Amino acid sequence: MLKKGERHPLTRFTIEMLPFSDAASDDLPLGQLLRLSLFQISVGMATVMLLGTLNRVMIVELNVAAMIVAAMIALPVLIAPFRALLGFRSDNHRSAIGWKRVPYLWFGTLYQFGGLALMPFSLLILSGDYVHGPAWAGEVAAALSFLLTGLGMHMTQTAGLALAADRATEETRPRVVALLYVMFLLGMAVSAIVVGWLLRDFNGLKLVQVVQGAAVLTLLINVVALWKQERVNPMSKAEREAPQPRFRDAWRDFVNGGDAGRLLVVVFLGTMAFNMQDVLLEPYGGEILGLSVGATTLLTAAWAAGALAGFALAARWLFRQVDPYRMGARGLLVGLIAFSAVIFAAPLNSAPLFFTGAVLIGFGGGLFSVATLTAAMTMPAQGLAGRGLALGAWGAAQATAAGVSIFIGGALRDVVGAAAVSGSLGAGLASPATGYSVVYHVEIALLFMTLIALGPLVRARALPSRPGGAAKLGLAEFPT
Repeated sequence: MLKKGERHPLTRFTIEMLPFSDAASDDLPLGQLLRLSLFQISVGMATVMLLGTLNRVMIVELNVAAMIVAAMIALPVLIAPFRALLGFRSDNHRSAIGWKRVPYLWFGTLYQFGGLALMPFSLLILSGDYVHGPAWAGEVAAALSFLLTGLGMHMTQTAGLALAADRATEETRPRVVALLYVMFLLGMAVSAIVVGWLLRDFNGLKLVQVVQGAAVLTLLINVVALWKQERVNPMSKAEREAPQPRFRDAWRDFVNGGDAGRLLVVVFLGTMAFNMQDVLLEPYGGEILGLSVGATTLLTAAWAAGALAGFALAARWLFRQVDPYRMGARGLLVGLIAFSAVIFAAPLNSAPLFFTGAVLIGFGGGLFSVATLTAAMTMPAQGLAGRGLALGAWGAAQATAAGVSIFIGGALRDVVGAAAVSGSLGAGLASPATGYSVVYHVEIALLFMTLIALGPLVRARALPSRPGGAAKLGLAEFPT
């Protein structure tokens, strides 16, 4: 006979063996949680299309100028700061049936669908493959398609994360968002493989079929994800007509809530530090260390392995109630070692040291990301500032910093590298490695700046823990 409150052995076995089973709760059953997490698949697919597949297609197959390609890819980043506003609007959305998050999920889906549906035709026109029409039509159409897709991604992800956080309990919230992050990675990985395979024999018709197929799949996946996820809670006429709170007032409440403003500074600086080398790691390995294309491709796998190890360790630390700010500081310290290893790989001509640095970059960045998002999700609401605003602000700071840092990293490498090779910096620095080295030294400086900004936040702050049982490591414990 089972005692009151005791689980059946089969139930305990299922919870321990089935990934993410313990992320479910009475208000958010496992089936609904898995279905809701599908929106991250569509966001991951769109991310791969914008930052990976179409980037290469525009430059190599369509012969579009690299500057124009960079401008198009930067457009979604320009929308990222508005994630905080989108989150605030979803916190305070008024509707007759009481929905707040689902309308933003739906319209975000429509923007994603529209941008991807328009994109292949706009890219073909941009490449000059048209007969009649103004010369500027390709640039305008491509810019519109990238803007729509980027806006849809940000809106869908912000509202979806907020909805999941709303429905989860305090105990299960870190593991719920963990599932969402893993689904995002899964969407990116599967999409990269499938899209790359479909476009292996490139032509214009195949580009249209693949990208528009992704648009249709986005619509279908997101409709399944949002179906019956938010309860109908009709508002009275007085509630619907009550004055709307102002974003400015809510933002003031958020940044005056103690740690919020400083946390955003930490997220921005730390993301810049870890992402400035995103487009330089593989060229560094090929140009400076003489690695083959196949070898440099393995760098992505090495980085991903390090990131997963970081998530796993973060899960164990969070289970043991380690302060997320202290955990973020440890990730920054690992980053210092990682970038030092990458810098010394060139004079030592050591590929193993270089790959070790790549693994540690993923590991440190994973720890830092887990720590800052966990801190943002568990931060208490202040006045008008709701959970959507907090998550939107975190996403805005991270996405904006990533875009800005990638541009600065590429520009620094080009400018300093050209000056070094020309001899302007002296004979001792007349090497192509100088441009890369300067970028990595700047990243180390940014890591120190992040540690300084993080210092006041490092204090004892225990997170809710699962009652009973020894520390257990599994996919269900991966936070994000």
